[in-house]
Amino acid sequence: MDRELSMAARREITKKYAHQYRAASKKDKSVLLDSLTATTGWTRDHARRAIRAALTRKGAASQQKRRPRPRKYSYDAVKVLQHVWSVTGQPSGKYLAPVMDDTLNRLERFKEFGKVTRRATPAVLTELRSMSAATIDRYLKPFKDAASPAAGLSATRPAPHILRAAVPLRTSLDGPITDPGLVEVDTVAHCGHTLVGEFLWTLSATLPVSGYTVLTTVKNKAFVHIGAGMDRIVDQMPVPVAEVHVDNGSEFINWGLIDWAKGHDIAMSRSRPYKKNDNAHVEQRNGDWVRRHAFRYRYETATELQLLNQLWPPVMARKNHLLPCVKAIGWTTTSAGRKKRVYDKPKTPYQRLVDSRVLDPATRARLAAEHDRLNPADLARRITDIQNQLIRLAERRTQTDQPAA
Repeated sequence: MDRELSMAARREITKKYAHQYRAASKKDKSVLLDSLTATTGWTRDHARRAIRAALTRKGAASQQKRRPRPRKYSYDAVKVLQHVWSVTGQPSGKYLAPVMDDTLNRLERFKEFGKVTRRATPAVLTELRSMSAATIDRYLKPFKDAASPAAGLSATRPAPHILRAAVPLRTSLDGPITDPGLVEVDTVAHCGHTLVGEFLWTLSATLPVSGYTVLTTVKNKAFVHIGAGMDRIVDQMPVPVAEVHVDNGSEFINWGLIDWAKGHDIAMSRSRPYKKNDNAHVEQRNGDWVRRHAFRYRYETATELQLLNQLWPPVMARKNHLLPCVKAIGWTTTSAGRKKRVYDKPKTPYQRLVDSRVLDPATRARLAAEHDRLNPADLARRITDIQNQLIRLAERRTQTDQPAA
């Protein structure tokens, strides 16, 4: 019934019930509330409030002036929130709320509130710490409403069947990943809007169990560069790499990389063709880590290669240590009978590694020292500075298809 009634009709019905409700006994009021909720689809609490409002209302509901709900949080809190959101890499409220307290403590410790220092009073910081994820998103919505970036090009070229047959399959249907040393690896092409010619590639590798991710950029997809990139990834991973999981691209499924895996005593598996869920963790990071920070420009020179590899350390420090992620832990069923994913509470990849107790003492001490000295605002400045250099080098070439000088 509630889908057939407009809001104006519900208000007029409520007005009619209100006159009866005023003079009714307690038992009759309960019956009236039951009837009103069945007609409008409202809850009893909402129906009771609507009847009280209708009793004091004069004239038709459409003629009433609605008083806007006052803001719960101050203007100063919103301005400081914008600053915090900016220096943390513009995460959603779901990921900013769990680390709000830690981020504010770091900004206070390093005196990095910048232009909003005078607004960042103890009362304002208390407001920020009490904000929910939904409230953060609601207050930041005007600043997030920017045009979505254009879709990128797919540069994956399937390897021959005989090579794919040499690498075992691992799919998303095989159950949850529990091996802390399994690494999902993928490439991102910095090709601009054309795949013609040679351009740089970024290797992204993530540990699905903890979410810890390593990025490195290589000159092209030749094995000499991909192999060197894989060596850097293995060296930078905080846990020993036990298995490398890749897609069906020819840059991974080749005898060179198969021999590399054997030489490092690392197992190798691949996903099914055209099934991104088999490599879901690293696919998500391709956009959120690589594209979001390096944009969709075309990069092809040695200078741009150097800048990209200077960009990734502060990006990795911010995302691995200061921003949380969630992990799927199971399924549930909605009231409508649909399956719904269940996720755990947001934690940073660093915290997941610490909690898992898989780190050796030396690595644990090194990561703890790195975590303690991180300054979110300084990371943001370093990232922005490198991004500006990349834009100046690549923007004109990307838009005009002119080759590099």
